[in-house]
Amino acid sequence: MSRTVHCSRYQQDLTGLDQPPLPGPMGERIFNEVSAQAWQEWQELQTMLINEKHLSLIEPETRKYLVEQMWRYFANQSTDLPAGYQPPQHG
Repeated sequence: MSRTVHCSRYQQDLTGLDQPPLPGPMGERIFNEVSAQAWQEWQELQTMLINEKHLSLIEPETRKYLVEQMWRYFANQSTDLPAGYQPPQHG
């Protein structure tokens, strides 16, 4: 049975995640406020940022940067994008 959350990114009720994606309070917040769709899209953007910017996840500054970008994404604010990135055209 799927659960519904009011997604902070899309400002509508959408299917939520099955479980918190991260441990601790941050994971609980994502679980309660972010749809499965928005989480999947963030994972794709995060992967592009890591790859294109050659980020190292062992660096504390990198993790801090990605958390900042993640919350900006979920709040529907502008985020960094890989150089030359063109979002897919819908429709």
